[in-house]
Amino acid sequence: MMPLTFADAGEETIIRRVGGKPETKKHLENLGFVVGGRVTVISAIGGDLIVNVKDSRIAISREMAGKIMV
Repeated sequence: MMPLTFADAGEETIIRRVGGKPETKKHLENLGFVVGGRVTVISAIGGDLIVNVKDSRIAISREMAGKIMV
């Protein structure tokens, strides 16, 4: 298991755990980052990530991506 920030661009991974404070976890779950869901890193720009989750492209900060374990 590793943080999403370490996933390679183009690699599809499965979300194993979402960490952080309860409000942070709820926010990420509302965006589609749920345990068992598939996520693909599209690109990393300055540490921030653009990911594809549930057929949507979402930009998330490095801090948020560090709370998503794949």
